[in-house]
Amino acid sequence: MKFVDTHCHIHDSEFVTNYDKTQDELLADARAAGVEQCVCVGTDVKSSLEAVRFARSKKDCYASLALHPHEAADRDSEELASQVSSFRKLLDENDGTIVAIGECGLDYYYHPADEVRQKQKALFGHHIELALEYQLPLIFHIRNAQKRDKSAIGQAFEDFFRIIDTFENISGVVHSFSAAPAELKGCLDRGLYVGLNGIMTFSKQTDQLLAAKMVPLENMVLETDAPFLTPAPFRGKMCEPKHVRVTAEFLSDLRGESLEDVAEATTRNAQKLFGIK
Repeated sequence: MKFVDTHCHIHDSEFVTNYDKTQDELLADARAAGVEQCVCVGTDVKSSLEAVRFARSKKDCYASLALHPHEAADRDSEELASQVSSFRKLLDENDGTIVAIGECGLDYYYHPADEVRQKQKALFGHHIELALEYQLPLIFHIRNAQKRDKSAIGQAFEDFFRIIDTFENISGVVHSFSAAPAELKGCLDRGLYVGLNGIMTFSKQTDQLLAAKMVPLENMVLETDAPFLTPAPFRGKMCEPKHVRVTAEFLSDLRGESLEDVAEATTRNAQKLFGIK
């Protein structure tokens, strides 16, 4: 069986020193678990450059470029637009290493201020335009407001759908999906892939687990978000790309599908989405 980790950060110098393994050891352990390909995802200019350098030096690793929506909290709109535009040099020189634009989108969980959310929307639009210009899929980070913010429940996904509906020919994956069936339907209606990770193995939210059961196999991809979101029963340890298999095993049991079917479908979907073999 073969798996693809469609979203990890093991390239990022901010996190890699926290591992007690080298990057080569992380990749070797992943391959031993059947995880043969990884997409290394940028969250700012520095980590995006690191993703490209890392992917070019490692077999079966690929890169994605973006500014995480958190970046909108500390920078003005002009600087954000300039940083997104700076990715064009890398994209003009792309040798097949860069397979997506992301993670980008809207995060209302940590950012209740309307000013920041407006900057996030503008920043998101710049990423979409870049992806369309270079004919690449997007990796979306969409997170709703905290439940105590009752006036904004579901608003991130509502704004997300409103924004992408103003563009044509968008393809991509909603990374770390942990919303409810209503949000899932919005994603599926737009032909998007849905990225599931270790959250599902420890979630107590019945709507999240119900949505995970409802994702059609043809729309599902697997991810880790390593070093974050370590699946049960390994909570408390650093998440690694090898843990894709743990999540796949959990989803196989949850959904009543064979592990082989989950592996085959999610690998095929990942390779189709990102244009990798």
